[in-house]
Amino acid sequence: MLIQLLGLSAGGLVIIASLPQILKIIQTQSTKDISLPMYIIQIIGIILWVIFGFITNGIFLMLNLFILYLKLKHG
Repeated sequence: MLIQLLGLSAGGLVIIASLPQILKIIQTQSTKDISLPMYIIQIIGIILWVIFGFITNGIFLMLNLFILYLKLKHG
């Protein structure tokens, strides 16, 4: 339970961290002060996290789907 809370908190803070920048861009209609390399690196990192999550959790998903298949097949 503590691990899930930690993960949800971290994910929530990462999402919330982008809001001030989004609001400033909307208000000023300018993105000249934003570092493009930083956002490219951040997006690459996020993509790698998604791939990592799919691979690590995908194994458990496949095992559970196989067990469900066997249950449905053999009653």
